[in-house]
Amino acid sequence: MPLTRRQAQILEYIREYCRDVGYAPTLQEIGRRFGLTSVATVHKHVGQLVAKGYLQRQRRNASRDLTVTGGAVAGVGAAMIPLLGTVAAGAPIEALPSTEEVVLPEQWLGRRRTYALRVRGNSMIEEQIRDGDLVVVEERETARNGETVIALIDGDSATVKQYQRQGALIRLLPANPAMAPLEYPEERVQIQGVVVGVLRRF
Repeated sequence: MPLTRRQAQILEYIREYCRDVGYAPTLQEIGRRFGLTSVATVHKHVGQLVAKGYLQRQRRNASRDLTVTGGAVAGVGAAMIPLLGTVAAGAPIEALPSTEEVVLPEQWLGRRRTYALRVRGNSMIEEQIRDGDLVVVEERETARNGETVIALIDGDSATVKQYQRQGALIRLLPANPAMAPLEYPEERVQIQGVVVGVLRRF
């Protein structure tokens, strides 16, 4: 499951601390390491790491009860990529900026620059891309028929759809029988990338 930048940093610190010392740091020690004065804030980050399966608690209410489960950690079989904004799985919408980052396994990285976008809408549900998911995108300017792409329409609105070229016509196909394809002349469509993975929080 995806991690925020701070969660990845805390997870890596706990892993290194356990390796060097033999047991986990306390919440107070984690807070001092990252300049977090509120133990409640640290507890929230740690709780999210436990919920996502990266940490386990061995003894309830113990101060050093955390162990790393062996999930992906930044720098150890994992990579951190930017979350660049929101893309529509429906009608195109204006791209919304974001400054977050997420962690994912290195094997998910494309050959070119790779980034994530949060999906809004359900036009791609039969491709298992749902509202709220993060799609992992390999930056490209061209695509093959049948690939799921991030397409920019008229230079200002983005959508995620299956790509199909018919001569000078670009068809952007939903994976939802309740929605109609979008059709544009090629000069109105700019391919920004191809979807190579989906991250979902359950």
